[in-house]
Amino acid sequence: MASLADADSETLASTFAAGLRGVEKEALRVDLAGYLSQHPHPPPLGSALTNRFITTDFSEALLEFVTPAYVTTWETLRCICDIHQFTYENLDDELLWAASMPCRTPADTHIPLARYGTSNVGQMKTAYRRGLGYRYGRNMQTIAGVHFNYSLPLAFWAVFQELLDDDRGVDAFRSDRYMGLVRNVRRNGWILLYLFGSSPALCKSFDVEASGLESLNADTWYAPFATSLRMSDLGYTNESQGRINIGLNSVDDYIHDLSEAIRTPDPDYQKIGVKVDGVYRQLSANQLQIENEYYSPIRPKRVARSGERPTTALLRGGVEYVEIRSLDINVFDPSGINQNTMRFIEAFLIYSAITDSPMFDDDGLSEATANQTEVARRGRDPSLVLYRGGEAISLSDWANEIIDAVHAVAEVIDRAEKSDSHVAAVGAMRELVKNPEATPSARMLDELRTANCSFFDFALSVAEGHRDYFRSITPLKPETRDRFEREAKESLARQQAIEDADSISFDEYLERYFAGD
Repeated sequence: MASLADADSETLASTFAAGLRGVEKEALRVDLAGYLSQHPHPPPLGSALTNRFITTDFSEALLEFVTPAYVTTWETLRCICDIHQFTYENLDDELLWAASMPCRTPADTHIPLARYGTSNVGQMKTAYRRGLGYRYGRNMQTIAGVHFNYSLPLAFWAVFQELLDDDRGVDAFRSDRYMGLVRNVRRNGWILLYLFGSSPALCKSFDVEASGLESLNADTWYAPFATSLRMSDLGYTNESQGRINIGLNSVDDYIHDLSEAIRTPDPDYQKIGVKVDGVYRQLSANQLQIENEYYSPIRPKRVARSGERPTTALLRGGVEYVEIRSLDINVFDPSGINQNTMRFIEAFLIYSAITDSPMFDDDGLSEATANQTEVARRGRDPSLVLYRGGEAISLSDWANEIIDAVHAVAEVIDRAEKSDSHVAAVGAMRELVKNPEATPSARMLDELRTANCSFFDFALSVAEGHRDYFRSITPLKPETRDRFEREAKESLARQQAIEDADSISFDEYLERYFAGD
């Protein structure tokens, strides 16, 4: 890619601003003692099936807040803050857990699956989650995170395509470059774990093999240099998912491999059974039940139509945006994410899109995966060595190279927006590379040691502080509260309409779904 100072590239740079970004943030509902809530989804929050702002993830107790796509980080942060505030107005004697690693989780059978009503689509969502529980354990599904969705401005693609003298159709060009972005994020995305990882410790009640962890106190496991145990082999990057290899060299490869995984039987999952005593234990006994089961730090996506599968949406129009899934909940921010994080990631993603992105072979993908695992487990270890193209490189040297390139993009965005906010965000991240003890993961461990407390007590105290924050700030504007209340009411009506419209059995619905009808 030419320098951003070149004339043609300067024209491209003028299109960097005004991309769209949104946030999805998960949070466990817990009682005032910090134990997982056993209460159903709060009625004032509407239907978890159809509410556009507030839904649930794996468990009935695992809320998921969803913002629309906005042009500015401030609008995005304002919305996610408003959703928190509205939710707290409608919680009775409950808190939102403030960390990615869960509270004191009960036995699997006492972790309630999310419920979405009696419609076929609602039953499918619950059955899928039941399958996740059988496959990976329900407690693993109580780990929470933040997802950042981003699409480059439409004007960018036409200018970029002309600059590269590419004469393909715009959908094919955009998909190809987005897949290049995805590959670059897989290569370099370990930096997000280092900068934003906030899960170096966990409660010993979490039922997991504690291999490689140390005991901080009677209730807490930790890894001294960990950044994100959530993103390590302890969490989402587990052995079961590691058996599935999804190609990233083209959108066609990606769709093909996901589709194959959904069709390929897995001997371990066959032992579970599918429909047992009239109840679906899982949607299928294949490697993946549906596309969303495959966990990746970044996903290429397109907004799906009602009832449309993610791969079908990609086949229809190509990649429309990307979803960054590797962000921990930042325990030091009441909303779990801040503008500096969003600004850095935006510039990082643009850099990833305009930079050359060689195709992955098996060795390259394995190297990228190993780097991520190493940074998740011991990213602040001064002796840590990463590998790039088979050559050893220190984390700090590689991180500074990335930050230098991202800084150049940030300068361009700030010129267009007549501000210095993106450059300041990149500068803040550069300081974290210089001083690992200032990273969120190090700060959490310092808090635990200084207060001589357990992870559970620390996270509970933080959750109480965040509740008090949302209750103390300026009340929601009447029109904002009305927006959420209206959505809750209308979502219940939409769920009822879906249930009333069902005309086939659940068995037939699943058969048609997997047949692509």
